Amino acid sequence: MIGRLDAVVIDCPDPRALADFYCALLGMHVVRDEDGRVTTRTDSDAPSLVFQKAPDLLPPDWPDRNRPQQFHLNARVGDIEAAERRVLAAGGKRLDGGSGRCRVYADPVGNPFWLVW
Repeated sequence: MIGRLDAVVIDCPDPRALADFYCALLGMHVVRDEDGRVTTRTDSDAPSLVFQKAPDLLPPDWPDRNRPQQFHLNARVGDIEAAERRVLAAGGKRLDGGSGRCRVYADPVGNPFWLVW
C-alpha cells in the first residue's frame, strides 16, 4: 500500500449546496467550509467528501463520453518522496499543480489523483 484514501474531491459550481445534499443523503456533517471548498465526513477515521468550486464546470451528462464523470481521489501518505517513487514505478505520472501539502499525479490512463501529507 502506498497510501490510504483520504478524500474524494468533486468539482461543482456551488460547494455548500452540494455538500448539504450529500450530508443529508449519507449522514455526513461539514467539518470545514473555506476558500471555495467544503469538506464533509461521517467520523474522524473515514475518508472525506470534498466539494470544490468550479464555476465554469460543464456537469457530467451520463453516459455521454464528451461530458464524463468529474472527480479525483486524494491518498494520504506518510512519506511523500517514497510514495512518489512507488507511484512512478507503478506507472503513474507527476503532473503540474499541487501545493505545500499535496502533489498531483495521473494514473496510467490519465485520471488525476493527489497525494497529500
